[in-house]
Amino acid sequence: MKPTLVILAAGMASRYGSMKQVEAFGPSGETIMDYSIADAVKAGFGKIVFLIREQFEENFRKLFASKLDGKVDYEFAFQELDMYLDGAEIPAERTKPWGTGHAVLCTRKVVDTPFAVINADDFYGFDAFKKAVEFLTTDCDEKTYAVISYPLMNTLSEHGTVNRGVCGLDEKGNLASVVERIGIGLQGDKVTVDDGLQPDELPKDTVVSMNFWCFHPSVYDLYEKDFKAFIKESIAVPKSEFLIPAVVDNFIKEGGEVKVVTTSAQWFGVTYKEDAPAVQKQLNDLIEQGAYSTNLWGA
Repeated sequence: MKPTLVILAAGMASRYGSMKQVEAFGPSGETIMDYSIADAVKAGFGKIVFLIREQFEENFRKLFASKLDGKVDYEFAFQELDMYLDGAEIPAERTKPWGTGHAVLCTRKVVDTPFAVINADDFYGFDAFKKAVEFLTTDCDEKTYAVISYPLMNTLSEHGTVNRGVCGLDEKGNLASVVERIGIGLQGDKVTVDDGLQPDELPKDTVVSMNFWCFHPSVYDLYEKDFKAFIKESIAVPKSEFLIPAVVDNFIKEGGEVKVVTTSAQWFGVTYKEDAPAVQKQLNDLIEQGAYSTNLWGA
């Protein structure tokens, strides 16, 4: 069976100020998701799962049905605050979703093949999806997952500092840890980090995670177990989040292997509205290079 692509699109993009997941960046109104889906279908994914808030289903169907009908199977899954709580009461002050780990858990009923997980508002590049399909169809099993990683230099911004998940590797070259580093930026020909941690300078080829993960469907048991523990410990903390790297860390501690698959693709994304022109330029450059057509889904 062909692998499944899960797109995490339930966040409200508070820093960006609107639903950047469905904002048009391409010359014919394409969203960043359109490029990810097109690359995924070309690479060999057989199904797309949109993880969204239920209130946005109609908007997403209007946006994608005409593009995807007859080209690839797709389905919607929903992330809501009351899902997988096992009767626990949601604190009155809690309004934001429980995090990316909970988002993945909420796709459990619609995924039954090896699958990849990506962010809706990140551009990953075709090579990343190609590498993901290769792993998911040949090497993925109950004890072996993967992270699609990038050289740090391929993820930096010309417009300010960024936060990145720096990957630590074990003696076999597998993932040992992911440490969030804050305030990474270029100063001359050096990459510096302004978060008070050491080292305060990183090699340009440092391996980083951009939240592109490859899993076997058996991972859902671990997500559910870990989320129950998270709710027991942290439900009363207003801004607590259950994140994918925490589940991956527990998987490694329990004896699993997470392969580090490095892509040569150039990553880019949008965090603030001021980033939009740079993203549009990068897409136009790729179109001029022949990587994409000016109308991704045809007339």
